[in-house]
Amino acid sequence: MDAHPAAAADRAPAPEPYRLDPAGGCPHAANARLLAQGAVAPVVLPGDIDGMVVLGHDALRDFLAHPDVAKGPQHFTALAEGRIPEGWPLRTFATVPGMMTADGADHRRLRALVSSAFTARRVEELRPRVEAVTAGLLDGLAGAAAAGDGVADLRRHYALPLPLGVICELLGVDPAHQEPLHRLSSLVVATDTEPAQVVAANRDLVELLAAIAAAKAAAPGDDLTSALIAARDEGGDRLTQPELIGTLLLLIVAGHETTLNLVTNAVRALCAHRDQLALVTEGRATWADAVEETLRWDSPVSYFPFRYPTRDLTVDGTLIPRGTPVLAGYSPAGRDTAAHGPNADRFDLTRTAKHLSLGHGPHYCLGAPLARMEAAIALEALFTRFPDLAPAVPEAALTRHKGFVGNSVRALPVRLGAPAR
Repeated sequence: MDAHPAAAADRAPAPEPYRLDPAGGCPHAANARLLAQGAVAPVVLPGDIDGMVVLGHDALRDFLAHPDVAKGPQHFTALAEGRIPEGWPLRTFATVPGMMTADGADHRRLRALVSSAFTARRVEELRPRVEAVTAGLLDGLAGAAAAGDGVADLRRHYALPLPLGVICELLGVDPAHQEPLHRLSSLVVATDTEPAQVVAANRDLVELLAAIAAAKAAAPGDDLTSALIAARDEGGDRLTQPELIGTLLLLIVAGHETTLNLVTNAVRALCAHRDQLALVTEGRATWADAVEETLRWDSPVSYFPFRYPTRDLTVDGTLIPRGTPVLAGYSPAGRDTAAHGPNADRFDLTRTAKHLSLGHGPHYCLGAPLARMEAAIALEALFTRFPDLAPAVPEAALTRHKGFVGNSVRALPVRLGAPAR
């Protein structure tokens, strides 16, 4: 990676920008075609905003950790020039106050306020609670199947309430708020939401989070929200009110959407590859192996917004001008044959599953240990109780998430089969 303008004269003609379909999902075949043209590609974002995507594994790893790549919205040229309207579907990713859009000392300050809740030790202490929640959800899944002619939506009844319930419990959020938090956050992170709906969803989500924070300020508890409010109220520059709301938003959205997709995608992958499932159930691989290979093979996030070069950068032979909004192409990077070999599109638990699906560099996913633990517990409990579980419809009939950020399906109808004795 360099920044030598002279190198531009030697470059091949730039490929035609790839127009990301806001409602088109992220099919792996399209990702492969784009990656075949190079590790970096020009794209057209919603609203005809020019951007780039880094989708080769090695190029993305280097880009994510580059000192001249920033997250702060002040580095986004089109935003600074007033070309990003309020209802732009990706605006929240660029502007939400908090660690996701902070750099340097500000980022370290904000990350330090919550990092202690997500250390490996603290996460391990949550294991009994996660196991108990999982057991209860399996009972609910069985009940839903019994009421639905043997078919239940695994995503709705299992993959969603586990991470959403755990992160809300960590934050001290009343269970009554879980459904609206998921509904609103899904609208905020979608890329096909209409402008007026984007504005309304952001407003409603901020108002709900502010009400949750106000209730916690009035009656603090032993939870992360109360700890953040205490940091805000200590004065100084530890945490502002907008940063508090932005931090809650990030923790709730990232704390359940990614794991929701991860569990859903892992179940689909294991059901479609029974030989790989057998490796785990026979003790030749672990549930953690299944989680890592799913993260690589079918990343829960496809193209994540945004990073901005703070100066012109040449990445793998392609110039990315300063201020360009750049997407991290986690999904295509996971199947990059240059990094994973010629069989990169094979789901194989025996490989060493290096991947970037939880990020890299200063913004590496803070909740990675929790996501990994939740997913491994969820898979083990599910297939231990229902070893014959199988999708109730063919993979091709599943409706994919619209948009190009999250990567999964909207529902996963399954037949549980006979429970293990």
